[in-house]
Amino acid sequence: MARGLPSTASLGRFCQKLNRQKTLEETTRETSLQRHLTTLDLTLLGVGAMTGFGLYVFMGIVAKAMACPAVLVSLSVAAVASLLAALCYAEFRRLVPTTGSAYLFTYVSMGELWAFLIGWNMLLRRLIIGTAVARTWSGYLNAIFSHRIRSFIEAHVGIWQVPFLAPYPDFLAAGIILLVSTFVFCGVRVSSWLNRTVCAISLVVILFIIILGCVLARPHNWSTEEGGFAPFGFSGVMAGAATCFIAFVGFGAISASSEEAQNPKRAVPMALSISLGLVAGAYILVSTVLTLMVPWHSLDPDWALADAFYQRGYSWVGFMVAAGAICAMTTLLLSSLTSLPHIVSDMAADGLFFQVFAHVHPRTQVPMVGILVFRVIIAFLALLLDHEALVQFHSISSMLVYTFTAMNIIMPRFQKAPPSSAPGPVSPGGTERASAPEPRQLRPALRPYLSFLGGCRPGAAVAWALGVLVASAITLDCVLVFGDSALHLPLWGYTLLLLLSSVMFLLSLLVLGAHQQQRRQDTFQVPMVPLTPALSILLNIFLMLHLSSFTWLCFSIWLLIGLVVYFGYGIRHSKENQREQPEFTATRDSLEETVQPLQPPSQSVAQEPTLMDQPASP
Repeated sequence: MARGLPSTASLGRFCQKLNRQKTLEETTRETSLQRHLTTLDLTLLGVGAMTGFGLYVFMGIVAKAMACPAVLVSLSVAAVASLLAALCYAEFRRLVPTTGSAYLFTYVSMGELWAFLIGWNMLLRRLIIGTAVARTWSGYLNAIFSHRIRSFIEAHVGIWQVPFLAPYPDFLAAGIILLVSTFVFCGVRVSSWLNRTVCAISLVVILFIIILGCVLARPHNWSTEEGGFAPFGFSGVMAGAATCFIAFVGFGAISASSEEAQNPKRAVPMALSISLGLVAGAYILVSTVLTLMVPWHSLDPDWALADAFYQRGYSWVGFMVAAGAICAMTTLLLSSLTSLPHIVSDMAADGLFFQVFAHVHPRTQVPMVGILVFRVIIAFLALLLDHEALVQFHSISSMLVYTFTAMNIIMPRFQKAPPSSAPGPVSPGGTERASAPEPRQLRPALRPYLSFLGGCRPGAAVAWALGVLVASAITLDCVLVFGDSALHLPLWGYTLLLLLSSVMFLLSLLVLGAHQQQRRQDTFQVPMVPLTPALSILLNIFLMLHLSSFTWLCFSIWLLIGLVVYFGYGIRHSKENQREQPEFTATRDSLEETVQPLQPPSQSVAQEPTLMDQPASP
């Protein structure tokens, strides 16, 4: 082998480093949490986490710049994608018997590099949430003061005409971030009663908007004279659906609180379905009356819900909506700024991020350096970035995380279940486990037709099928989205690629479905695997491809920065890497000790004094 080229063994060790996993013993923590949450509590928790952000932050953006009155179709598509992602996330959450975020679960199940990328994307999500919420807070406060604050800034600073930047520096949004982060630094938390109060306020506002909006509705606003129902066509509706996906990402709050549920196996899926259904129905009704009250092109996206009532002459209603929005945004901003430094602290504690961010104040339990650094970053982003660009950044990072989640529940289904430590009922004779089919084996009814897969080592066919499924899903979505426009394919090329990618997608589903799966009765499992996670992957990628090219460019730069951080710092300072060093040294010493007995006895005795007393000759 040429000097300087890495050997096969070193490449293998490098790949093992990227995929090393955190053990369950490290993540399992003793907890004193009581199982007191009912299905109603979890449902209200999910509704409260979903209503505030989606209702006030993105509704005006999608209704004016993307889907227009067809926003109700976008919301329906986004609700389906969110339900698939929520089901996958619920099972993903139950795979690892400990509390934590998607970063921790990925570290345990997939490996270190994937966990870092998920954590890095979660960091981006929290940055964008804080920034977008602050700008929305600023917009509704401006509405209460009749836009005097905005007019003052525009008169004394000016208006910018730069793409993807705000038309003027939003000093109010930056100021509210600095103010709220100061409370977070002092250890302020969002209590459960405050969350329920804000949730009740949001529900009252939604109900009020729907009732009064139906009275003020004008069907003429959907006519062709006002632009029609979907003036930007199918692509606009799908871009709106990709943006609307973020309206439902609050379902993670339900899975995160499942340890406190009285009956998590039944309560978690029910709370997910009910809360998603309630929120989706409320959003569809609100978006319908919003675009029927006033023409969609006259809405101000920064405060659309209040603006519609101001335009119709109901200023007192607009004031009430703006006040409710400010209450919801303040609570959401406080929650976002509380969770963001903890994500960074978890990564730093594992050695994947700079160690200075792991320090936690002993009294307030707040990562001080994380708060001080990221409050400045969020304030700077809120000062300059455009509202629509912020929402699209959040959408792409969220859908990528849940695409990884859907991929991550397929492989464990075809692995042997770990032995349960908890005592459970045993079938008569103890034959239940023995008679259960072993995962990763072909189903008996399909073995005659798929005998060529029988020669593969266990799990290889499943791994290859999953890789083909993801690759064919990406290809199929690219052909559907860009085949007619950006790629300029002829009809025969478009049809051929569409058929090939569809056939490969279906064949990979067939191969996965032909193998036995792990069945567990003690926890929630997604129905119809691998079809459900495969549809989630396909739909998430399809929606992501409808986002703007600038969003993809900025997101790629963010991922590139993350990879530089990981390969420049995290891979060397990882706790798993530090743990492997003593093990590697011990293994090497044991191998050297085994070489000595292999020499002839006489040779060994004769050379022993020489090796002890003088250096070995070359």
